[in-house]
Amino acid sequence: MTTRLIGTRIKALREERKLSQDDLARLFGFKDRQTVSAIETGARRVTADELVLAVEKLRAPLDYFTDPFRLAGEGRFSWRQTGVGAERLGEYERDAGRWIAAFRALAPRVGREAPLMRRALGLIRHSRFEDAMLAGERFVAEFGLGETPAIGLAEVMERDLGILVLMVDAHDGISGAACRLPELDAVLIARREVAGRRHFDLAHELFHILTWDAMPPEHSEEAMETGGNRVEQLANNFAAAVLMPASALERFGGWSDLTEEKSVARLNAVADELHVTSSALRWRLVALGEMKPAVARSLPEAALRNNGHDVVEGALPVLFSRPFVEVLALAIDGGHVSLRRVAGLLDLTVEDLADLFAAHGVVHPVDL
Repeated sequence: MTTRLIGTRIKALREERKLSQDDLARLFGFKDRQTVSAIETGARRVTADELVLAVEKLRAPLDYFTDPFRLAGEGRFSWRQTGVGAERLGEYERDAGRWIAAFRALAPRVGREAPLMRRALGLIRHSRFEDAMLAGERFVAEFGLGETPAIGLAEVMERDLGILVLMVDAHDGISGAACRLPELDAVLIARREVAGRRHFDLAHELFHILTWDAMPPEHSEEAMETGGNRVEQLANNFAAAVLMPASALERFGGWSDLTEEKSVARLNAVADELHVTSSALRWRLVALGEMKPAVARSLPEAALRNNGHDVVEGALPVLFSRPFVEVLALAIDGGHVSLRRVAGLLDLTVEDLADLFAAHGVVHPVDL
């Protein structure tokens, strides 16, 4: 463990216990709070005796300070959820943090370094919604996502932006999350959502990753394709433009003179082709001036496809992601982590882990 990480965890516990730096200095027997400040910033190492003292005085197990497969006081999450309580969300955040921390710790050991520089969108909280949509259109063009951007978006995020994208089995009500670490960005998506919602969540969280420094998102937000605070509205407009760029919609012709029945039929057909929800498509058309708001509101919600939770098991994306699983396999093979620890980390049996490697087309580590 690095000095910085131990210091960060001591700071996190101090703040959780509502202690000041002066309070901690007295607990540790330091002469002043500057020593605590130096420890928390990583400027001063913690001695073995001081680490034992931290365990005793802060009432935390030793592995809280020493386990590299843990996020404590470092990762900042922003969750998309509906009706999930703080305790349940925190429980799942701890699990997700262990996966992300494991990747962060193991990837450099197997030659998978994080990108040296981060990409960012030139947007701020007071940017216009049109600016967010234009940024989405430009993103599609710059990364060559073609006429159906939803299909290749996750790969572009992982390959070209160095963002860890994990498909997960989340608690009910959790749609996804973005996570920012000093050296790594990650996005989690609930893989049991319908495809259109998964893709919208992915593009939405991409916006948060690319604008985190300019407008940090809330820790928890309602999972909506429209509405929310201004940052969420900007994120929704960006996501809609990424998944449904104007150039992709042009090939489907005009919408203004369609009857209600024909509007619904075409919305469902086009949404299927673009791998989005019909509901998101109609509001994208409104934003482009292709459909009147009153018409969009009049369309019967029950007739619009891809908006529910009727997920076909065989159509689910594979758990986690290939880059994530590759790093785990290489780390096991290189002796950086044990097979059983990885299985425990992912809450899988050894046999399940073998199936996961096979599903991603990753060669099994020698232990298997």
